[in-house]
Amino acid sequence: MAWNEPGGNNKDPWGGGNRGNNGDGPPDLDEILKNLQNSISRFFGGKGNSGGGAGGGSDKGAGFIIGVIVVVLAGIYFYAGASVVNEQERAVVLRLGEYKQTKGPGFRWNPPLIDEVYEVNVTKVQEWSTKQQMLTQDLNIVDISISTQYVINDARHYVLNVRDPELSLHEAANSALRHVAGSTLMHDVLTEGRAEFAAEVQRRLQAYLDNYGTGILVDTVNVESSTAPSEVQAAFDDVIKAREDEERYKNEAQAYSNGIIPEARGIAQRMIEEATAYRERVIAQAEGEAQRFEYLLAEYNKAPKVTRDRLYLDAVQNVMENSSKVMVDVEGGNNMLYLPLDKIISNRSTTANAPVSMSDIDIRGLSDQVVQDLIDRGVITTTRRTSNTRGLR
Repeated sequence: MAWNEPGGNNKDPWGGGNRGNNGDGPPDLDEILKNLQNSISRFFGGKGNSGGGAGGGSDKGAGFIIGVIVVVLAGIYFYAGASVVNEQERAVVLRLGEYKQTKGPGFRWNPPLIDEVYEVNVTKVQEWSTKQQMLTQDLNIVDISISTQYVINDARHYVLNVRDPELSLHEAANSALRHVAGSTLMHDVLTEGRAEFAAEVQRRLQAYLDNYGTGILVDTVNVESSTAPSEVQAAFDDVIKAREDEERYKNEAQAYSNGIIPEARGIAQRMIEEATAYRERVIAQAEGEAQRFEYLLAEYNKAPKVTRDRLYLDAVQNVMENSSKVMVDVEGGNNMLYLPLDKIISNRSTTANAPVSMSDIDIRGLSDQVVQDLIDRGVITTTRRTSNTRGLR
């Protein structure tokens, strides 16, 4: 049965009865607002306005609904402020716009509308690349492409100090690139100086970011490519080839130097060693000759005649060993005798390649043969043979 039907006992849920409308129309809006205000006041401990038994039951139902709504809103509020910070992240907390703290990994709760939370990944390596045309120190234009890898090492500075840290990084990288390229020769940028060039760009870029307080740490700066402009690429290739030829010639010259210098030093050392050996040999030989002369003098003092004969024979032997032909002038004769010793000794040798040398026996035999030949020719007589033979010996 509807509350405003006949026989419904005038059960108005708003507790207002049929005021002013005799139960024929909707309840008064002012009355509804007044009853709602009284219900809220009683819920929070106020007395409110008493409106009869029927009005009290309606107030309790409205209070229960409002309490549920408040609990639901409180749950939503709590849920909105709760979150979990990952291992890779840090949470920067601002309370009423002022820095409060930086939270690490784990569960956190911050009151919404009061705290602002910015979660920043501090372990992810991010990369940014750019390609620019730069003017070098020697007034040449080069196309340089670099890639920058970086991480966020200070979440608070990253969030608060700079409005747009990524944009600041880009501008700082371009500025550092222009500065380093403008103070470097084109040859160093394009060839063997690229590693040093990249290191200098990284150092200067990090200095800029630290001055700005961006909280960014540059991990690596790589020069991906550095080339001359396409309009002069052909001429530049010729220059590169010429420089490569220069390096090749230098390497070849160095290799030749490394080969010839040790060899020359070895030859010089060998000559020094040979000279030293010759000096030692000459000195030792001279000392030996001097000592032999002393021994010979002692023997000569003991037997002068025998020693003289022995010295004579030794001298003749030395002469004969170094000569292959002998001219003999016979006393009392008009003819000179020619003796081809080399042929005579060659005929007496057992082999054709035997060395030409004469011993005492050979000398004696040769002298006897010469004397006999002279006797046969009648150059000398038998009487003189003994004296001549003795003289040859």
